[in-house]
Amino acid sequence: MNPRQPALPRPLALRLAATEYDRCTAVFSCLEPGHWTAPTDCPAWDVRQMAAHMLGMAEMAASMRENLRQQRLARRALGQAGGLYIDALTQLQVDERAGWAPDRITRRYQARAPKAVTGRRRAPSFVRHRAMSQLNDINGAQEPWTFGYLIDIILTRDPWMHRLDITRATGIPLRLTADHDGVIVADIVSEWSDRHGKDFVLTLTGPAGGTWAAGENGPAMTLDAIDFCRAVARRPATITLGELMNTEVPF
Repeated sequence: MNPRQPALPRPLALRLAATEYDRCTAVFSCLEPGHWTAPTDCPAWDVRQMAAHMLGMAEMAASMRENLRQQRLARRALGQAGGLYIDALTQLQVDERAGWAPDRITRRYQARAPKAVTGRRRAPSFVRHRAMSQLNDINGAQEPWTFGYLIDIILTRDPWMHRLDITRATGIPLRLTADHDGVIVADIVSEWSDRHGKDFVLTLTGPAGGTWAAGENGPAMTLDAIDFCRAVARRPATITLGELMNTEVPF
């Protein structure tokens, strides 16, 4: 299996990254004191812990030294306790910020987000085309990724989905626009289509929606764009999952 490559042009991917970090900062700034302890659809995390993870990922993107430090500690934890590398990494990010107050997380995220974009922009081509050593369990298979797919795609989808998680957990308004969220959704749909390879007609409603089709004999589906993305991300969703909807897309 060839390592998965990013489908988005690099300038577009970096624009999406910068906008998403800004929107996550705005969400943090809107949270009231009681919101930070609200449970999320990631059962192990409340909102504050989710934000701590998001900050940890931004710190990794902002600094190669921090990236290597987190990787080293996550591998050490993995060797001691077993499990999945990504779980060890995200738990490290949450644990290291266990005593951080919400305002400290918000201020630090706002300060580091631009540096995270810069760090991602500086990743050289020869690194971006290399395959990562860790495989990723997607749709029951161990899948290789390039660093470019991680840097350009996953590091934006991750905070995007967590922004959805936090607004869902707290009830604060979710900002969606066609020129940002719609582009992310379109990339998710394209990858979902590539992963299952079957005919379909998919209409997604809302500001981030659109219509996509492949072949001539597939089912026609109409869904809310955010419900669709939550379903393929294996989040709790308000839609009934059909055969095609059981195709996972990584975030």
